[in-house]
Amino acid sequence: MKKQHFANHSLCFVLAFLTWACGSPDYVPKPKGYNRIDLPEPKYQPLPKAYPYYFEYSAHAKIRPDTSGISEPYWIHIIYPQFKCDIQITYKAIQTNKLNFQEYINDSHLLLSKHQIKASAIENTVIRTPSGKTASIFELEGEVPSQFQFYISDSTSNFVRGALYFRTATKNDSLSPIIEFIKKDVIHLLNTFEWQPNFVLDPRVGKARPVKDVKRKEARFAPSE
Repeated sequence: MKKQHFANHSLCFVLAFLTWACGSPDYVPKPKGYNRIDLPEPKYQPLPKAYPYYFEYSAHAKIRPDTSGISEPYWIHIIYPQFKCDIQITYKAIQTNKLNFQEYINDSHLLLSKHQIKASAIENTVIRTPSGKTASIFELEGEVPSQFQFYISDSTSNFVRGALYFRTATKNDSLSPIIEFIKKDVIHLLNTFEWQPNFVLDPRVGKARPVKDVKRKEARFAPSE
């Protein structure tokens, strides 16, 4: 009887404890936590006129030349130190060859296709800028390393491609506010995009150069009278 009496008391104690724990007004399940993200006010600055293209980019970013082993002239990174990400800009001279233009478009789609394994969706939008230029934009969803890409060209002389990359292991759903913030910066970049009129193709090197540099070299190789 004593054992049964003790067991009954023990059961009542357990039930009372569970009732108190579940019914306590102070008990709140912990929400899933994310890092706090403070976004600055959008501000823009002009790209230095040292490239065959021009646009306005975020005042919260810095321009750095691409120093990778495959880099070419006028390839740059638009770096956001606060967000640990960058927009990689690559430039190609078409050299009036329409085959080159199509090749660069194919290359852009090939690089984009490499993210299809992890991408849950890829949305392609073609926009027309205030100055009448056409740009193709690609928004990638899912745990992909590049969430936003684009290219713009005059189809005769110049081709520019851009891709956003993050240098962090943070999941994309947590980065969503930053991604949307930078998307707006890219749209502003494209809406202010222009080709520099003082750049021409140098037939000897196949790269874009300022007009004054081309003239100086042509004078150097001019035959003496």
